[in-house]
Amino acid sequence: MATIDLSNYNLSELRGLQHDIEKEITDRQQQEVKKAREQIFSIAQDLGIPVDELLGDVSKKNTKAKTGKVAAQYKNPADSSQTWSGRGRQPKWVVDGLATGKKLDDFRIQ
Repeated sequence: MATIDLSNYNLSELRGLQHDIEKEITDRQQQEVKKAREQIFSIAQDLGIPVDELLGDVSKKNTKAKTGKVAAQYKNPADSSQTWSGRGRQPKWVVDGLATGKKLDDFRIQ
């Protein structure tokens, strides 16, 4: 690789060079990504496989796992049809009960 003598450049010129170098690096990275993408599409097309299937596990990592409903851990003693899992905002009956001096364990489902 050729060595460039930068000692004859002033600060403004050096900053200009830095900007030009950073732009060139970005452009070349984008070219490499484009080239790799074209190669992937070509391989997938040759095999007759959709690209998302070819990448398989990579796309699965980006999707959230679906979670089921969480079991209720607390119930309203006055109305057993009102339950709460303990996650998220406390229902009004829990807030009211705590305000009257009850403890959260007083609402726990045994």
